[in-house]
Amino acid sequence: MKQIYIYLFLFFVSAIQAQIPSYYSSIDFNGTSSEIKDQIATLIQTTHTTELPYTSSQLDTWDAVKQTDEVETNTNNVYLFYGYDNTDNDNQTDYTRSKDLSCHVSGCSGLWNREHVYAKSQASPALSTSEPGSGTDVHNLRACEGDMNSSRNNRLFEEGSGNAHVTNRGEWYPGDEWKGDVARIIMYMHLRYPTQCPANNTASGDNTHSQEMPDIFLKWNQEDPVSNVELQRNQVLEGIQANRNPFIDNPYLATLFWGGTTATDTWSLLSIEKEEQPKLEVYPNTVKATLYISNPANGNIKTAVHTINGLEVKISINNNQLDVSKLSGGLYILQVNKEGHLSQAKFAKD
Repeated sequence: MKQIYIYLFLFFVSAIQAQIPSYYSSIDFNGTSSEIKDQIATLIQTTHTTELPYTSSQLDTWDAVKQTDEVETNTNNVYLFYGYDNTDNDNQTDYTRSKDLSCHVSGCSGLWNREHVYAKSQASPALSTSEPGSGTDVHNLRACEGDMNSSRNNRLFEEGSGNAHVTNRGEWYPGDEWKGDVARIIMYMHLRYPTQCPANNTASGDNTHSQEMPDIFLKWNQEDPVSNVELQRNQVLEGIQANRNPFIDNPYLATLFWGGTTATDTWSLLSIEKEEQPKLEVYPNTVKATLYISNPANGNIKTAVHTINGLEVKISINNNQLDVSKLSGGLYILQVNKEGHLSQAKFAKD
């Protein structure tokens, strides 16, 4: 029996370690945060070997966005960035739209076009679409309803709540569902084009945690978990451009590089717990129905359960017991956040 447990443990550990995609095999994660950031920046720059034309009879950004932003339940449609309602008879707020209704003329109402999340005019020099380059990087392009794109224009991103809207100060709140996507795109652009696309050019607000990364993006990255469409985009774009957005793969990289409230550590190998924080322990390691927390943190705590891909799943907790009976089989990470200090434990659902 002991031998069986050892095999299970070794399998469990090796599976957890395999969470880091092979794309990052050259990165030394034992270095300092600055060293890791420089390595990641170099990686996404040097592996970006295919730059697409903006519009062409060959493979172009239109073709790429139709793949990256495809609705998984209706592959004839794309998700519309900043959108939120298909039923209110208002084209501007539409959440999805047919791929065929793309805009190739000056008036795009009722059609979708390509939103530069890092606005072209905010870069220095401005992002250009006349030839392949920073202005045609599809990591920064999202399908967007034409009128919604016009409303965003080149406004700075600003804090808000609810659906996408122009703020009282005349800036732009992207919506609760999209703010994490925005943050991770801006962070990517900041590393991919460091002199041309500094994050500070795109946001209204403070830089409490880092002089190079606005607080708002660190906050949004933590508050809005990685979505399925973001995961889909990363896979598709690695196939097309050959590089990935590392903040989609692991939002915690932003915390490591720039600080702020601790974001989800998808790989569970980078978080550094403070010595005074007790190690979080759960049992059994392989569970069918109920997961027990043996030494929960006291005080004001928040708990969350994530898949190994970083997606949060809804779990009820009562008296330090989690009902995981409805989870699909696989590996998960339980996180307990006490006043910004993150503890986490891994478990397998049978």
